[in-house]
Amino acid sequence: MNEVILAKLGEVVLKGLNRKNFEDTLIKTLRRRLHRIGSFQVRSAQSTITVTPLSPQEDMDAAEACVAHVFGIASYCRACAVEKDLEIIKQSAGDYVEELFCTIGSFKVESKRSDKKFPYTSPEISREVGSYLADRFPQVAVNVHSPDTVVTIEVRDEAAFIHADARRGAGGIPIGTGGKALTLISGGIDSPVASFMIAKRGIELTAVHFASPPYTSQRAEEKVEELLHRVAAYSGRIKLFVVPFTRLQEAIRDECREEYSTIVMRRFMMMIAVRLAEMEGCQALITGESLGQVASQTLGAVSCTDEVSPLPVFRPLIGMDKEEIIEIARRIDTFEVSIQPYEDCCTVFTPRHPRTRPVLSDVLAQQNKIEYQPMIEEAIAQVQVRMIY
Repeated sequence: MNEVILAKLGEVVLKGLNRKNFEDTLIKTLRRRLHRIGSFQVRSAQSTITVTPLSPQEDMDAAEACVAHVFGIASYCRACAVEKDLEIIKQSAGDYVEELFCTIGSFKVESKRSDKKFPYTSPEISREVGSYLADRFPQVAVNVHSPDTVVTIEVRDEAAFIHADARRGAGGIPIGTGGKALTLISGGIDSPVASFMIAKRGIELTAVHFASPPYTSQRAEEKVEELLHRVAAYSGRIKLFVVPFTRLQEAIRDECREEYSTIVMRRFMMMIAVRLAEMEGCQALITGESLGQVASQTLGAVSCTDEVSPLPVFRPLIGMDKEEIIEIARRIDTFEVSIQPYEDCCTVFTPRHPRTRPVLSDVLAQQNKIEYQPMIEEAIAQVQVRMIY
């Protein structure tokens, strides 16, 4: 009895003539990530990827966790691979679910027979295996309507697979199939979720973080690195640029009217982000803004910010409320890091009464009080680069 991992493809199966490119990218990603864990065979057939350990010593828990974080997989499960013989299937099913059946009250069996040469139909397989399990575990009731667990038998070309309930995968499409973008990352809740959401659409991420020492601390930068590390569990490697932003922020504080300071700051950030994105071959910028959440995220403020960018600016969270964003943050394990009390530069010199309906000409008048171009060049020249895995 050999244990494997079965990973079901999601929307990749809808890609028509491009499907093979998506599948090939997904398989390469899985092989690369699993290689860090041990030796596994990864192959695809009939809209399912099978991950098989090449020795009994391989860490299947780590492999399962790896599969769970790969975009392009809709669901996954551990499964027992056995010979396509009904008696062997029945006995193996009982052995495989024995521990699970000590913790549940009801079950049902579902079968899928893709190998039409197998001499039993799907209903016959379900009936035979279900009857066997009911006799072997009389304390567990059969419930075909709302069972605690569904035991699934899949008879495929290469083997019969036995597994219990599948788990939800990361979904989306494989990283690298959607291009490359630069994400503006802070230490808050929103921007890591926005990065995750855009990576889910196959986008390879590069990141930029703006640091303003001594107003922001080294711990704030470490917090951002930890957030990106958790996003990278899904997206793969992320190149991070840390931009020194103190001089620009001090100039905004000293020269601009307070109510315009946040918008001018965001425009300078966008200018720097565009330059870095173009250097890295990125095709878009990503931010974590949600419309109306704070003063700098009104429609007018967003329009004034975007005016400086020749690249499209995508905002995956634009129509979401805070509870929806927090729900995703908890699911991808960034929430507890995000709420650590280490402030980023967005909270430095926060205006008491920010302008929520700015006029572009007024914003430009405030921005042009500063000789900002030399400071932008200086910030780009002093940028620090880190690789996040």
